[in-house]
Amino acid sequence: MDDKQVDAYLRRIGAERPARPDGAALRELHARHLRAVPFENLAIHLGDGVSLDEDRLYGKIVVDRRGGFCYELNGTFALLLTALGYDVELLAARVHGRDGLGPPYDHLALRVTAPGEDAVWLADVGFGRHSEYPLRFDMRGEQADPGGVFEIRDAPDGDLDVLLDGTPEYRMETRPRRLGDFEATCWWQCTSPKAHFTRSLVCSLPVDGGRITLSGRTLVTTDATGRHERELGDDAEVLAAYRDLFGISLDRVPTLGADG
Repeated sequence: MDDKQVDAYLRRIGAERPARPDGAALRELHARHLRAVPFENLAIHLGDGVSLDEDRLYGKIVVDRRGGFCYELNGTFALLLTALGYDVELLAARVHGRDGLGPPYDHLALRVTAPGEDAVWLADVGFGRHSEYPLRFDMRGEQADPGGVFEIRDAPDGDLDVLLDGTPEYRMETRPRRLGDFEATCWWQCTSPKAHFTRSLVCSLPVDGGRITLSGRTLVTTDATGRHERELGDDAEVLAAYRDLFGISLDRVPTLGADG
């Protein structure tokens, strides 16, 4: 990623170029990325497919001003952080679910260090509802965040469990991976009838005091007063919601199960 691309990426998330790649700048970049780039799986239900090619990831997130899910969001964020001078490693994780752990490479998270600093950070802008700020990767015990109380615990076989409010979110390996290592499971996530993303249609962003989510035609808002749902009407209203609430301009409404 060259300087021009870095500047465009920073404009995309409303951030200034940091004076140096330190922990404070990482917190700012992480929070702004979450607020600007939606967690969404619309490409699957538009029949567009998902690519982990670095140029295509950059084009989707920065140029086309779209969102994505973990491989896309954390994969592209890793490119930005690396270009800014951070040391970034891609880590594979398996998501905890009602039926146990998901498949290998189910999730992609980032281990980040800043030059000259001892702290090691877990950065994750691709899990939907998660921490607003990076977590201390090297800390055991509770970590308070606007998104809840997080904890990183030792797990079997040298892995680590990431918990939110006492509930395990995902189990993470500590061995660094390459982006290409995630391609097979990304393909499975986009095509298997057993995958969560083929059975759901979601676009979501954190906002001040809560979160907004468009799931199909259901607009869900959570705030201090609770959860509120509203059914949207025709296609024009749905497209307007994507545009006005999430900054995503589409020429057609994604349909659950669409195959293009």
